Amino acid sequence: MINIKEDEKLNVLNHSCAHILAQAIKHLYPEAKFWVGPVVDSGFYYDMDLGDNVIKEEDFPTIEKEMKKIIKDGKRIVRHELSKDEALEMFKDDPYKIDLISRMDEDNTVISCYTQGDFTDLCRGPHMETVKACKNFKLLKVSGAYWKGDKNNKVLQRIYGVCFPTEEELNNHLAELEEAKNRDHRKIGKELDIFFMNDLVGRGLPMYLPNGYIIWEELENYIKGKEKKLGYQHVLTPPLGNVELYKTSGHWDHYKDNMFPKMEVEGEEFVLRPMNCPHHMMIYANAIHSYRDLPIRIGEIARDCRFEASGALKGIERTRSFCQNDAHLFVTPEQIESEFTSVVNLILEAYKELNITNYSFELSLRDPEDKVKYHNDDAMWNMAEDTLRKVLNNIGIDYIEKIGEAAFYGPKLDVQVKPAVGNEITISTCQLDFCLPAKFNLTYVDKDGSKKTPVVLHRAVFGSIDRFIAYYLEETKGALPLWLSPVQVNIIPVNNQYHLDYATKIFNDLKAAGFRVELDDREEKLGYKMRESQTRKIPYTLILGQKEVDEKTISYRKYSTVETITVTNEEFIQQLKEEKESYK
Repeated sequence: MINIKEDEKLNVLNHSCAHILAQAIKHLYPEAKFWVGPVVDSGFYYDMDLGDNVIKEEDFPTIEKEMKKIIKDGKRIVRHELSKDEALEMFKDDPYKIDLISRMDEDNTVISCYTQGDFTDLCRGPHMETVKACKNFKLLKVSGAYWKGDKNNKVLQRIYGVCFPTEEELNNHLAELEEAKNRDHRKIGKELDIFFMNDLVGRGLPMYLPNGYIIWEELENYIKGKEKKLGYQHVLTPPLGNVELYKTSGHWDHYKDNMFPKMEVEGEEFVLRPMNCPHHMMIYANAIHSYRDLPIRIGEIARDCRFEASGALKGIERTRSFCQNDAHLFVTPEQIESEFTSVVNLILEAYKELNITNYSFELSLRDPEDKVKYHNDDAMWNMAEDTLRKVLNNIGIDYIEKIGEAAFYGPKLDVQVKPAVGNEITISTCQLDFCLPAKFNLTYVDKDGSKKTPVVLHRAVFGSIDRFIAYYLEETKGALPLWLSPVQVNIIPVNNQYHLDYATKIFNDLKAAGFRVELDDREEKLGYKMRESQTRKIPYTLILGQKEVDEKTISYRKYSTVETITVTNEEFIQQLKEEKESYK
């Protein structure tokens, strides 16, 4: 989806349309006063004070009709430059504009306004030449917004819209918005009973329902199974820690603004953990290690908490409580290449099995000129960056180098995934760390008997499981593969009086074979049950009538198809087993 704010032509067009919206509102609500009307990634909005009047989306046709009338009139959009005193006089009846003007530098700021017909608005511009250029527009939604973003101020009404040069471009964009709406994991999560939020629990704190936890558990078992085959050892650590732990790691000094406030209990200060690295450092430090023990691979599905601004929260994609598919690999310098290769191969294997195809690799490197941000060890950085390049080149992966994007402690590889809608997101990551082991005085005994400091690879394949579920729901529109579906088979007897006993037998057979199956024995019409099964996006719906009873068969319909296929129960169970295992 195009970023309107970053497109110069669309930016100007949408800014001009925002003024037309304000002009139409002024015609319809003469007492209206206006704050700001900027261009944003998805179009434009205007914040306004309408007194006791409340605009709803049902009012949009009336507002759009007035906007079209203004556009048809075809007035030119004319720029004027003013002194600060002139501007204050012009907008003396609008306290919101007066506030803006009063905070402008009198000597160095050019104050400008734009006039179109009977409407003048304070603005730095630029704008289109005439209002006619804005004829392909659409109002999208209305919400409330605190004046200046301050919750102590009055709530203004914010109307969003979008404008394009042609009707075709507008229609294409609106179709993309509708697709994004249908794919929104919050909508799908509600429809399929996967998760919910409740302010009484707390904003940004998701509650997973039974269907959601099945998805969660399957993903956890999937990735932990792969890690175990690679020699990972899984641990369980607490979701909080002593503040001293984070002072030792350096997170307290560099990250505490993103952490929840500390809690004092019996003379100790605790904090909810924002990441798992310090705990895993302490796991390693709990025993003496030889070079023969390395690599040591510690994995955990770990609960973390970060303080995200309420405006940044988004379903389970951006939360204040989440679980990371985290691991820390403690290695010798000589093992970096082989372990990094193994991590990259694990990511590629998981993406292939989950049918994730639209992704790219970014290799984040230090800026060698920045001696403040980055750990000061040129030899270490050169060796680490060359090693990561070598691995990616040997595997044959295309990647982009990002200078100055590395973590302060080492280079990293991020996998950027392009969702079906929206901007790219980071799912998987692998970071080299030469600093944290030293901060915790971690050592191993080398071949010559000397103590050496291990190197740590921080890695996450799914990143946050919560975020991955959000991404995957939107990719699949909630039509999950068989192995991930909360309900895999729904059985519908055509008539309970004659077919329920046979349906119950099939139900028990499928249950015994290890499948998640439901039996719909409600006294409802067959068509209603079939439609509901499709709405719930259950992979297989079985329809069992007299023919199936007599012939000892089952008839099934796959989700989103209209073809009904009849097979034996044994054949169906074998088919399900093969399909389930094909994803693993």
